[in-house]
Amino acid sequence: MNRIKKLDKTSTVNQLLSGMEKSVADSFTGEQRKALQKSITSQDWRQHNVDFRPTLALPFLPWNFYLVFLVGINRRGLVPAERFIAFTMFLFVIFIIGLIIIGCTFVLIYLLKSWLGIDLFPNESLGIWDKFKSYL
Repeated sequence: MNRIKKLDKTSTVNQLLSGMEKSVADSFTGEQRKALQKSITSQDWRQHNVDFRPTLALPFLPWNFYLVFLVGINRRGLVPAERFIAFTMFLFVIFIIGLIIIGCTFVLIYLLKSWLGIDLFPNESLGIWDKFKSYL
């Protein structure tokens, strides 16, 4: 029991218990405090493919700022509104990727047409072929 109290003096459990009423904080047993410490210090929630957390200290300011950029699999269940937003964003991304692919395809077809010397509209040009040739 003494060892647990010594551990709690410097742990985050002490900070957690200090925010409670004294009678409630005193009601925790040593085993419960150990379980709280274990759950607080658990690193399961920090498993991300990309975990970028830089701290920015600006001169002449007394504060430090931090930026958190995380990328990983969402392991929690989504509520219906979140599921709808995720599906809508997925469709939007697919639509944008489709537009980019269609645009690139049209540019490649136009370059192929110009390379073969096919002139659909006499004396009219978009200038893409001339710009492309200038890079080569």
